Amino acid sequence: MKRYILTGTPGAGKTTILTALAALGYRTVAEAATEVITAEQAQGEPAPWTRADFIDRIVTVQRERQLQSEAQHRLEPRGRIETQLHDRSPICTHALGVFLNRPVSPALTAELDRITRERVYQPQVFFVRNLGFCEPTAARRISFADSLEFERIHERSYRAFGFELIDVPAAPLAERVAQIHRRLTAITVS
Repeated sequence: MKRYILTGTPGAGKTTILTALAALGYRTVAEAATEVITAEQAQGEPAPWTRADFIDRIVTVQRERQLQSEAQHRLEPRGRIETQLHDRSPICTHALGVFLNRPVSPALTAELDRITRERVYQPQVFFVRNLGFCEPTAARRISFADSLEFERIHERSYRAFGFELIDVPAAPLAERVAQIHRRLTAITVS
């Protein structure tokens, strides 16, 4: 199975793009941080990102989802190359930790080591650029200026871990989806 990461600044449209790619038949794996935030907020924690274990909770969900997708893939018929797209990865969690001024925890270090050692993700990463604004949500409380800094931190993190960034510039949804589909087709054929 070939796993690709879709990443970028908060509010850039990653989840919307993944939904459109799923409609084209791609397997997708949802973002973990939003789920962690939503679950914590539902239990009365208004700002879960302030908790000491926030980063570790995200990386745990990411690992579980990646391993679960691998187990599901093993149950499917053999003979075809499966392409899977992940909404963020542990590299993004590393970038989040840097953004929040958190030390890299042993759990995050272990997961970064595992995904590097096992080459879990393809070396090409789809980097979805900002749309010129960032709309806040209950789970996304970041200003546009801060989202641009977060975007720069993401770029540095992915490059530091040796990934090639495939730029997905701001454009209408259909154009972004078509661009990613074309690149995936070209990569998997070659």
